Amino acid sequence: MHFVGNPFEIGAEGALRHEPDGAIVFTAGHISALGAADAVLAENPGAEIIDLGRSVIAPGFVDCHVHYPQTGIIASYGAQLLDWLTLYTFPEETRFADVGHARAAARLFFDEQLRNGTTTSCSFCTIHPESVDAFFEEAARRGAFALGGKVMMDCNAPDGLRDTAQSGYDDSKALIGRWHGRGRARYAVSPRFAPTSSRAQLEAASALWREFPQCLMQTHLSENNAEIAWVRTLFPECADYLDVYDRFGLLGPKAVFGHAIHLSGREADRLAEAGASVAHCPTSNHFLGSGECDVTGLSKQGVRVGLATDTGGGSSFSMFQTMKAAYEVAQRRGASLPCAHLWWLTTQGAARALHSDERIGNLAVGLDADAIVFDLDSTPLIAQRVARAENFAEALFAQIILADDRAIRQTWVNGQKVWDRDDNSFSIPIDP
Repeated sequence: MHFVGNPFEIGAEGALRHEPDGAIVFTAGHISALGAADAVLAENPGAEIIDLGRSVIAPGFVDCHVHYPQTGIIASYGAQLLDWLTLYTFPEETRFADVGHARAAARLFFDEQLRNGTTTSCSFCTIHPESVDAFFEEAARRGAFALGGKVMMDCNAPDGLRDTAQSGYDDSKALIGRWHGRGRARYAVSPRFAPTSSRAQLEAASALWREFPQCLMQTHLSENNAEIAWVRTLFPECADYLDVYDRFGLLGPKAVFGHAIHLSGREADRLAEAGASVAHCPTSNHFLGSGECDVTGLSKQGVRVGLATDTGGGSSFSMFQTMKAAYEVAQRRGASLPCAHLWWLTTQGAARALHSDERIGNLAVGLDADAIVFDLDSTPLIAQRVARAENFAEALFAQIILADDRAIRQTWVNGQKVWDRDDNSFSIPIDP
């Protein structure tokens, strides 16, 4: 199962391809062939053959906005965004000054991502450079394509969680030199959000991004109404929340904005004009009571949109659950999303939002060999629903609504199997 186009542009039937008896060839970490099994096997007579029966081979999921340091506080009760930060996030992030804690959190994070079929993650780390090292070191051990960066945060945050404009710049620059382009690691300049960065730090982040334009810039935008009101008091000279980033040079084609729920028409137009991306985080938006992103409207305007878990504010590592939540959001907004659109948002769409679709997010010759193998009947309830399905799309939609990590039979990264459900085992393909 793979994509030959963007379903938001050419429709579901034209975009999604399913080969009922198909095969794919991995060679040296890349996809070298795929298509009908008879033809692929005839062209590759010496290949080792793994027969997966009725299971479906699909692109690995791409989580384009996540906080690996919040893994330990997932499912914490009763707070909206600003209280969530104060009660749960900031106390947890202070623990990442301890490199041992950071490494343990990174191991658990990647276990959960890979168990759920997510082969690429774009994560915020903490202000501590050690947290970035732990994230990229663990990604390298698993062979995973990973993007992330040190949070830059010099105000409106607790003691022990503030850097300075200069140290945030210096630490981030050193981390770019250490990690960006090393193996499958990519760096993202990461001011947390406008309220926790001074004007001097926003200028420093912009200078760093101009110095390293090959990097992404990730931050948060218009997630919560109280947050937006706070930004208005902190930056009264700006037209709106997005204008803060725009004025400081933090808006452009490689900018990725988490949430983008409560946008004005001007902001949506400006995102499209600038070529920026939006990470839609529906389980987090539900869990924290933040609101609902207009995915269909933004996509129609040409904004790059990808799906994301935003764990730990998000309530699940499962992209099935994330797609389900995105479907429900669209339903409430009166713009239903077919399964092809939802699956695209978690794979090629998310990779495109991260400007990495030339490497990941689909199954096509030349791309990195990141794939999942999933069952269409992983539970009795799903099996009976699939048995009634009249076509593949109907069976696929049942997965979006009903499946979870039990559906992921295998996860492959860089051409190597790293998770096997039947053995309940992870493998580390690269010597740490």
